[in-house]
Amino acid sequence: MERHPTGGVRNSLWSWPDAKSPLAVVRNYVVIVLARICPSLRLKNWLLRRIGVTVGAGVSWGLESTPDVFWPERITVGNDAIIGYDATLLCHEFLQNEYRLGDVVVGDRAMVGAGTIVLPGVTIGEDARVAANSLVAEDVPPGTTVAGVPAEVVSRAGEQGGDPNEADD
Repeated sequence: MERHPTGGVRNSLWSWPDAKSPLAVVRNYVVIVLARICPSLRLKNWLLRRIGVTVGAGVSWGLESTPDVFWPERITVGNDAIIGYDATLLCHEFLQNEYRLGDVVVGDRAMVGAGTIVLPGVTIGEDARVAANSLVAEDVPPGTTVAGVPAEVVSRAGEQGGDPNEADD
């Protein structure tokens, strides 16, 4: 996680134009709004690639899902991953006296549930699953299922219900 101190009497969000070009943020915002409402997965992936998101083959972004508007280029989503409806992937945090930046990586075939928020600097491993409405503040190991606020491990690959390749009876 990168830390960037800010000066002045106001909180760090007031310094965002110094941190990122306002024109780039406006462009990113417009593209993200279009991608959020676009029903075509191919077009959504194409749009997000245009603003720097690394999007693997076969990625599915749910409607209303939102990549970081300030630093979308810090997001990598692996092949065949699913980003659920209204999920948010954040690469920044504006705090009182600083802002923080961190890459967000979603591994191949990982699933991020609807309404989930992923915080900066988090890696969600290959074949990992994040339950709906979770807050992911720490890395999720490959093959692990997490849930809650904050997200905690509920199962691991090889445990009952934890193997993503295991057939349901």
